[in-house]
Amino acid sequence: MEQKEFETIVRNIRSHVLRVATRYMGNDDDGEDVTQDVMLKLWCLRDKLDEYRSVEALAVVMAKNIALNRIRSALKLVGEDMHEEFSDKDNPEVAYINKEEEKRVMELISQLPDVQQATLRMKHIDGMEVSEIASTIGSTENAVRVNLARARKKILSYFNLDDYE
Repeated sequence: MEQKEFETIVRNIRSHVLRVATRYMGNDDDGEDVTQDVMLKLWCLRDKLDEYRSVEALAVVMAKNIALNRIRSALKLVGEDMHEEFSDKDNPEVAYINKEEEKRVMELISQLPDVQQATLRMKHIDGMEVSEIASTIGSTENAVRVNLARARKKILSYFNLDDYE
């Protein structure tokens, strides 16, 4: 695929990809970052794009997956931070901020519906695998994944609402 043809395709699909990415990420800046990642991946795949029925559909799925991966990574970091002691004991301000952030995350998790709260805690705080969670709560792995996705999305929306206050 030639560069001009690629640019035409990108120009036509970029706004839709940006809307999807922004919806998942909850703000324009993060949505733009995800959109740029998608466009870069499409550029790397430009010689194979003719094999796809819809480049737009491919780009939207890529945006969704990149956004969800970023959310998962952020939640994983928050979970890891909750288990660690404060490494900078000489700086009480950093210790206070870290403690307040941990407290806020725990408050947000406690506001989730019971099933989402339990699955999120088991996955990100206790470090359990999806199959372990499913057997523990007597559910299917797919239901656990759905609950985790919903919980992550709600937590992310709480953070994004706080950014605008």
